[in-house]
Amino acid sequence: MHSSSRSPRNISTYAWLSVVAAIATIALKYTAYEITGSVSLLSDAMESVVNLVAAIVAVISLKLAAQPANARYTFGRAKAEYFSAALEGAMIFGAAALIIFSAIGRILHPAPVESIGLGILVSLVAGLINLATGLVLFRAGRRYHSPSLTADAHHLFTDIVTSLGVIIGVGLVALTHWVYLDPIVAIIVALNIIYVGIGLMRDALAGLMDVALPDSENQTIVAILAAHSHPRMIAFHGLQTRVSGHQRFIKFDALVPDSWTVKKGHDFAEMLVTQIKEALDDAVVTVHVEPINDPESYKDIPQGFIPLED
Repeated sequence: MHSSSRSPRNISTYAWLSVVAAIATIALKYTAYEITGSVSLLSDAMESVVNLVAAIVAVISLKLAAQPANARYTFGRAKAEYFSAALEGAMIFGAAALIIFSAIGRILHPAPVESIGLGILVSLVAGLINLATGLVLFRAGRRYHSPSLTADAHHLFTDIVTSLGVIIGVGLVALTHWVYLDPIVAIIVALNIIYVGIGLMRDALAGLMDVALPDSENQTIVAILAAHSHPRMIAFHGLQTRVSGHQRFIKFDALVPDSWTVKKGHDFAEMLVTQIKEALDDAVVTVHVEPINDPESYKDIPQGFIPLED
């Protein structure tokens, strides 16, 4: 038997919040760059441009993921979120390359940094907008198990760290009057966002390759099944799990007494499905009911399945 999860949620509103925040921070950070002429502040603004494009892609992917399953996409389109997260990671690399290019140009052709105090103030306002938006997106990403929102939140948090580093660097330029410090800070910023981009790409590719549920969630499933196991009467094997965006796909075999009717086996499977879906949100559970004393019931357990206690 197979259970379907409830209709996918449309959580693209959160991505629209990210779009608005990105537009605001780009305007503020570019203003800070125009005021000061700091390449570090320019690099900070360039990262926010990446935020804007990534947020627009997130809106599209979340709307796709919210569409129900149909004859062509029988498992839904939750994996669309991973493309958003992967693209955001790739765009971070592009932003880092542009930042490094700009910084090298400033090292070769030094220029003074001006009106630093006002520029720092404007950049701080942009950082506060990112902080508030990042917190909202992170909580929503955790609540709805959305890799797209979670990736966007992590990027915004990185942007905050970037902004703080840039502000400190620009402040030191004002104190030391050493103009080379400004492009050096920009290069450090670029290396930091490359590190974040690698993490985003790794997580997105894991999702596209059907990574299993976290160990804690697998153990929750095992505990539920173990509570219904009885020696030589009821057993379970062949547990497989995978993550697809906000959805969890779970499959296992239930070995029941040979004398059970089809209805009794079906009711037992339905009860298991209900308990698992109560424990894990957005779960799609498939149960294959088999007679426990039939040797054929034990021939379909290749390597790679999650072990279950009989």
